[in-house]
Amino acid sequence: MSVTIAIEPARQSAVIGLLEQSDRYMEALYPPESNHLVDIAALEKPQVRFHVARHEGRIVGCAALVLAGDGTAEIKRMFVDPAARGLKIGRLLMEALAATATGEGLSAIRLETGIHQPEAIGLYRSGGYVEIAPFGDYKPDPLSLFMEKTLVR
Repeated sequence: MSVTIAIEPARQSAVIGLLEQSDRYMEALYPPESNHLVDIAALEKPQVRFHVARHEGRIVGCAALVLAGDGTAEIKRMFVDPAARGLKIGRLLMEALAATATGEGLSAIRLETGIHQPEAIGLYRSGGYVEIAPFGDYKPDPLSLFMEKTLVR
């Protein structure tokens, strides 16, 4: 399987297409107040490590690791093209994010996900993420699940 994951610029037409697919998917599942999506400009900030997954050269997935400045980071905008599902792209992205976080000397990775995404929740749990209270600027939301993975340094 020729899948590669690398840190690349977010502003690429294929990435923007993935983010638009993600937006439509999230809008179908959750009301606006429960969607915590960030735009392309936020993904270009210096504290973001934007990962792109390619299968046979074609962009099929993405995920951002946003450094919080407190020794932790948050995963944002993780999405895999539905046509590429089954290739374990999500797991590979999670492994790449963890490797980047470890390389940055971080102690933990956090995320917010929606309760209507059982596949994503299963992926995170199988990767060692556990449920935590809301973090950062998040408020409690019955449609959100907050998770964290402690990193071994």
